[in-house]
Amino acid sequence: MHGRPRILLTGWFSFLDGEATAGDVLALHRVQDVLGRAGHAYDVVWSPGFRADGLHFEDVDPQAYSHLVFVCGPVHGPQVEELHRRFAHCVRIAVGTSVIDPGSPAVTGFHRVLARDAPDVEPTKDLAARAPALPVPPVVGVVLTHGQQEYGRQRRHAEAAEEITRWLAGRDCARLELETRLDAHDWRLSATPAQLQSVLARLDLVVTDRLHGLVLALRAGIPALAVDPVAGGAKVTAQAHACGWPALVPAERLDVRHLERWWDWCLGPGRETARRIGAGFRDGAVPDSADRLVEALAPGAEG
Repeated sequence: MHGRPRILLTGWFSFLDGEATAGDVLALHRVQDVLGRAGHAYDVVWSPGFRADGLHFEDVDPQAYSHLVFVCGPVHGPQVEELHRRFAHCVRIAVGTSVIDPGSPAVTGFHRVLARDAPDVEPTKDLAARAPALPVPPVVGVVLTHGQQEYGRQRRHAEAAEEITRWLAGRDCARLELETRLDAHDWRLSATPAQLQSVLARLDLVVTDRLHGLVLALRAGIPALAVDPVAGGAKVTAQAHACGWPALVPAERLDVRHLERWWDWCLGPGRETARRIGAGFRDGAVPDSADRLVEALAPGAEG
């Protein structure tokens, strides 16, 4: 083959039923970086289930390429073997892969295998380890409820959760689903309030339609984008007012415009407001109903 190589990058993230893991995509970024620095052009094949708007195998003309590079993952199975048949005219290279059976057709079909691990071969670092640095999006805790039947026909919980999660899916953020319910037996849940507070304190933002999602975020000094899922407003609205917290979206005004507005505020000036409110909680500057409890216990107070 003459001239510059015409390269197609593929991997398990390319197959119709394949999945794209964070490690796979970072490994791809490492290969892309190496090729880009060397001045090589390339195309990437994606699974339509992961990236619907990307290049898919059904769109690819094998004759348009001189080289096929298979990135990351184990080299095994009929899908990899089919690549050798479909791209038989190409120079085929596997890079950053695991070799389980060196004698399998999936492995022997490659002209070069630059493995990360293989039998009787010294392992090398996974490609994801040296992938180019990425921008760091905010870490967002998501605390939602689908219950609270006591509000009857005023409930908008299902609609609120659907709108919030659909919107969040399009945001560039690291989402962490959280639950205020404690459970000493379920490893996925916090067993104590301190464990949940430890998580909240490490977040950039909490998005919630729960009263305690709002309060516990502010207690940790973390801004909360609060949604009241009850038509006409209920305890979330009341608590936001009591805490002096403005980032509240009523059920009747729950749309992308209002969510975006408070998102920007929470990740901007709202950070300092949340820290100030949290400090007020800790130093007792904000009164609550327990302040009047001893008075209520006094003889004759009930009258």
